[in-house]
Amino acid sequence: MKRTTRTIAALGMLLTLGSVFANSLHAQSEEFSVKVMSYNIHRGGVVYLKQPLSQTAKVIQEAKADIVGIQEPKSPKGITTEKLAELLGWNHSENIRRGVILTSYEIVENLDDGGIKVTLPTGQEAYVFSLHLPSHPYQPYQLLRIRPTWHKHTFDIEFIKTEAEAIQWAKKARGGEISALLNQIRGLPDKEAPVFVVGDFNEPSYLDWTEAAAKSGRHPIKVAYPNSLAMIEAGFADSYRSIYPDEMKHPGFTWSPKYKPDDPTTHYDRIDFVYFRGKGITVRDVKIVGENKENADIVVTPYPSDHRAVVATFTLPNQPKPGKLDANKAVDSTR
Repeated sequence: MKRTTRTIAALGMLLTLGSVFANSLHAQSEEFSVKVMSYNIHRGGVVYLKQPLSQTAKVIQEAKADIVGIQEPKSPKGITTEKLAELLGWNHSENIRRGVILTSYEIVENLDDGGIKVTLPTGQEAYVFSLHLPSHPYQPYQLLRIRPTWHKHTFDIEFIKTEAEAIQWAKKARGGEISALLNQIRGLPDKEAPVFVVGDFNEPSYLDWTEAAAKSGRHPIKVAYPNSLAMIEAGFADSYRSIYPDEMKHPGFTWSPKYKPDDPTTHYDRIDFVYFRGKGITVRDVKIVGENKENADIVVTPYPSDHRAVVATFTLPNQPKPGKLDANKAVDSTR
């Protein structure tokens, strides 16, 4: 009888050890998924088409995002992102100079110069930055001789003709902010941590304004836009172009659902981005969120912003959380 009891106990210990090792191997082999979104909500999310803030929350919910960089958080009555976070049941960043960040994850640090550090369910930490770069002067309008009626500096626009001029003006308008951001990122203590930079850059990408696009008539000329190039040179990848490298088949326009494609007072373009870098991080999917099936992968109607949103799905290697049962502890517990 005693021998039988010992045998059962030994078998139980082996089963426990086997379960621990199996779970450990499974956890190490699994990948964790996170969805990161860039969304210019347009004047606090309550002005365009006079939609309630709950409609902006619905856009985020339909995208199934985990982290959202918000641009234009201010409505005519004040900042709306705290209320938006309440509607989602999420956390929000404290620094709004570069755009508010909302997330379902724990925010462990609000960085001094903008951005946040979050703890992912894997146990690892990631950095997120949200940008809203200056909209004036806007090089596509300079090249196309467009004076936007909505911009207070519309009569200060200097029209241009060449790629060199477009690059020069883009650097002057936004280069300083991009340089400051990249300097901050270079100073992060963990050089391999996941870093996401999202935002309304108010500047197209050099990956879109190509020779092919110019020859097709989509854009007036080829332009190697400098700030998208600076992001790539700093080790970041453009999530949308990583999944859809053919700019002619997949333009990914985010500006603007407010206008028809042939409206002479504007120019369709991709100016909202989700950039990423970090050890082991891979982009698996990217979707445009907008007003109809012709222009978006995820449709919400009525759509409450003049920018389509971008949501990218990433996978990261799963890391066992601290304090998980290990084999030695399993053995000790049977003594």
